[in-house]
Order: sequence, then structure tokens, then C-alpha cells
Amino acid sequence: MNEKGGISVQTEHIFPIIKRWLYSDKEIFLRELVSNASDAVTKLRHLIAVGTAEHQDENFRIDVVLDPEAKTISVTDNGIGMTEDEIRQYINQIALSGALDFIQKYENASTDGIIGHFGLGFYSAFMVADKVEIQTKSYQNNSAPVHWQCTEEGEFEISDGCRTEKGTQVILHVNEDEAEFLKPDKLSAILEKYCSFLAVPVFFSVREEVKEGEEPKQPRQINENAPLWMKAPSECTEEEYKEFYKKVFHDYKEPLFYIHLNADYPLNFKGILYFPKLGNEYENLEGEVKLYYNRVFVADNIKEVIPEYLLMLKGVLDCPELPLNVSRSYLQNSGYVSKISTHIVKKVCDKLTGLYRTEPETYKGFWEDIKIFVEYGCMKDEKFFDRMKEAILFKTVNDEYLTLEQYKQTAKGDKVFYTSNPTQQAIYVEMFRKQQIPVIVLDKMIDSQFISVLEMHEKDLHFLRVDAPTEEINNGEGTENEELQALFVQASGKDSLKVRLAQMKDDSVPAILNITEQSRRMAEMMELYGMRGQTAPLEEVLVLNAAHPLIDKLQNPETTSDTKIAVAGQIYMLALLSQRQLNGEELKQFLNSTCRLMEQL
Repeated sequence: MNEKGGISVQTEHIFPIIKRWLYSDKEIFLRELVSNASDAVTKLRHLIAVGTAEHQDENFRIDVVLDPEAKTISVTDNGIGMTEDEIRQYINQIALSGALDFIQKYENASTDGIIGHFGLGFYSAFMVADKVEIQTKSYQNNSAPVHWQCTEEGEFEISDGCRTEKGTQVILHVNEDEAEFLKPDKLSAILEKYCSFLAVPVFFSVREEVKEGEEPKQPRQINENAPLWMKAPSECTEEEYKEFYKKVFHDYKEPLFYIHLNADYPLNFKGILYFPKLGNEYENLEGEVKLYYNRVFVADNIKEVIPEYLLMLKGVLDCPELPLNVSRSYLQNSGYVSKISTHIVKKVCDKLTGLYRTEPETYKGFWEDIKIFVEYGCMKDEKFFDRMKEAILFKTVNDEYLTLEQYKQTAKGDKVFYTSNPTQQAIYVEMFRKQQIPVIVLDKMIDSQFISVLEMHEKDLHFLRVDAPTEEINNGEGTENEELQALFVQASGKDSLKVRLAQMKDDSVPAILNITEQSRRMAEMMELYGMRGQTAPLEEVLVLNAAHPLIDKLQNPETTSDTKIAVAGQIYMLALLSQRQLNGEELKQFLNSTCRLMEQL
């Protein structure tokens, strides 16, 4: 036997689900009801524009009124209203959205701004209320007002209404468990969060007893009617962009610069993204990008809409092509969202590279604040790197900013020399300066990973820290000397110490400690991942300067053995000190040996 039919859901089963799990945040109910009210106004405006409804000179508005004594919240609009039949169609049939019918009816005309009038979102009211009432009157001539009420058990009643003007009033009788929503500050904060930029004016007031002789408080308007992102960039001033940033993000520091987004079909979204000023390496690495739907706030920190490496940005995105009640899983799997993300990345790169080409000095002034973001982006996204590679800057120890190509032209080769601590490694830096070889500063944790990415993209390129063995400092690799090897092993107490004798290009330094770039990077990586002590020891070589008088003295037969050991120990400690901080035992040994040498004077 075959049978076909529709699945029915009993209200006593669906209402508990709505009450507990319709939205993760109960405060969403107010966003839904105000959005519905805005939708009703938008529909009526559209009908007036196409000549279906009579034009009336009036100010459209939405009023949210809190009555703490009666324990009610009402949301009232002067929009399209509903007839009794529409009440039955859109309210009694849960999850049937009036927006779909409206858009299909006027599919040949623009219906921008329609949100979803009286869809499932209307029933979010029951998350905080045990009874909901509707007083409504349709815009249609001679229509009768309608009153609808429903309890949390799903029992509804339709009767004659009392409304004399077109529009709709939704009244929530808040239950005792949700009494927090009867606090004026709470309700005001929710409205400001979700409705600050709604297209229809939203007013909030608290019904209070007015004493004789006192003037009642006027409703306070929550929103601005023209958010900055809805304007054309040519209509916005520099001051407006800064004020908007401070108002929305409560950041006392001005942003570095901004990008005004205005994508047309097929993407159809608008927004403004700001580059915040970073105080240090760790501050504000996670920014705040707010997602809006037709000016209605949807979510903070939308990690699914913009790439991870852009999350340090702050801004707003208004995407009317996304559903109002968008889920994280929808965002993760939406092709539309993926295209938005790609478009944003392109615009960010265009902004940065454009600044570099047209305002290089301004760009250099911003570089320290955007450096971490650019490096991280290049590491995470090859397309981002391809667009940005010509505008990546490196700061030298002389506070100059060079691109990679400019550095290679100055240094005449594919080796890039850097310091991770210009003060600690000052002796090495000075040796390069005397050779007129620029040294860049890479002193952030991310730098070591970033230069590895650059080397992968350019196979002949090599980054070398100033203490790495290199012919730019030494004339050749140096030679072994058994006598000096034995002397420095004894003086340092390190059997594994390797010693080389070399002719250095700078005769002012008696010795330097070279560490191969590969072994040092490996050690840093192991430490970064919490594996300290699990890696092989650093490949260190003590290079003695054959041109220095102290090294000559160590090879002089007339120098006593004790003096040789004392001087060798001091030379080794100086080499260590020029590269890194001494540990406790090394510092103690260095101070003691220094005192003994001074006593011999």
C-alpha cells in the first residue's frame, strides 16, 4: 500500500524546542522582532514606490517600549501591517516567511532590504515570554484591525483588534525566569548592539509614572540612519572614518588607515576595514570584524568570512546575500563566503601595494605596525605573498627600509645578513658595517619562520645571522692549530669546543664565536615547540683573529703557560659575551678571571 502526505508537528512538541534551542543567545529575540518591524516598513516603502500603496507623508519609525511594572516589552512599527488572513498565513504556520512571498510577487522590481518578515524568528519571542500578543492593521483600505495572542503552550486566539493606524505592535509578557530583560540598561545595550545602523529609526523608551508638573522623557533614538559603509567613499571625510572607528570599536588610538569596500554584483557587499595601530608584537593580534545583514548586526569576529591572517583587522561587513540567522557551518561551506574572502584579500593587497608605490614614506612609517600581519599573511597564503612580495620591507640597523631587491643590489649578492639583537650582537654588526654591508633587524619570533618561507620561494637566497660563518668577515674558513685548540679547550673547560685560526678583515676583534645558521635555526625551532634539550648541540666554532696582538701573544713561546690560560679564558668569555648573555656560572667565572688579570697589572 502506498501513501503520501505532509509531516505535521504538534505545537506542544515544537514550542519547548523554540524556547530552549532556537538561538544560543536569548537576547537575539529583540533583534528578530526589530528586524521584522524594519521589514514591514521596507515593504510599505516599496509598495508606495511601485504605486501599489497610497503615498502618505509620515515618518516611518520603530518604537521599543519597556514597561517594568507590567513586565512587558513592545515593538511597534508603522509599516505594512497584516490582515486576518495574513495573520493565519504568516503567524499560525510556523517558519513560513512572508519575505519569500513578497519577493516572488514583486520579482521584477527591486526588493532590496527585505529581511524575512514574520518567519521563524518571530517565535524567538517565546524564549523570554510566556505570552505574546500582536495588535496589527493592514495598510490596505478599509482593512480591519486584528488582535492575536498565544501562550507558551502554543494555544492562540484571534479576535478584533484595537489598532487605528496601519502597522504592527508585538507585546511580550516576559516570564519570571527572564526578568533580566526588564532592566532598561540591558535592553538598551541589546538594541545598540544589534540595531545601531538599521535603516529605519529605532526609538527606545521606558514607561514610567509621570508626576504632576513633570515632562515625560522623550524616546531616545538608538541608530543612525546612514552608516558610513553605506555611503560612497567620495562622500566620506577622513574625520568621519576616524570617528566611526572610535565609536564602533571604542579604541582611543587612531587607525593607521582603512579600506572602504563596495563590491557590486555578484558579490554585493559593503564594508570598511581598518588597520589598527599595534603597540607591540602581541597586542591586538586578534581584531574585530562585525558582520551585518542589511544593517542588522549578526556576529562578531567572523573567522569564517575573512582569512585567519586578516583577523587583526577591525571593521564592518554588510552582506545582504547571507541569511540573517547564518550559522558557522553555513559560513564555512558557502561558496559566496569564499568569494568574499578572496575579494577582501585582493583589496587589502591593492591598498598596501598602492600605498607603497604612491606614498613610500608614509608606507615606511606604517611598516612596523603592519609587519607582523604581512609576514603572517605571506606564510599562510601563497597568493597573498605573490601580491605583496614587492612591498615587503626590511629595517636595517641604520633605520633604513629596503625591499629584498634593494638589499641584494646594495650587498651585491643573494646573502642577507641580519641581527636578532643589535645591542647584544653589536661587535658583529660593526664588522659588517666596516665592510659596507647592510644588516637588517629581525628581532620578532615570527621572523625566523618568515625568512624560511622567503628562502623556499627563492632558492638561491640565504639569510644569515651576523654570527654565522661567512667569508664576508673571514678570509677563508681558517685553519686548525693544535696548540691553540688544546689551550682554549683547557681555558674554557669545554672538550667539544672547535677552534680555527683565520685572517679576519677587521683586526680590532681578537675572536668571534660562529654558529652555523642551520643548527641555530633548528635549536630555535625545537625551543619554540617546547622541545628544549631534545636537539643536538649548536655547531659552534671559536674563530681566532690571526691579525690581533692577543692571539699573537698566545703563540709567543715567551708567554707563560698561566698567562696563556688566563688570556685564552678571557678571550673565550668575550666572544660569548658578544653573542649572547652569559649564564650564572659563566658570569661568575668571567668576573673572577677578570679580577685575577687586573691583580697581575
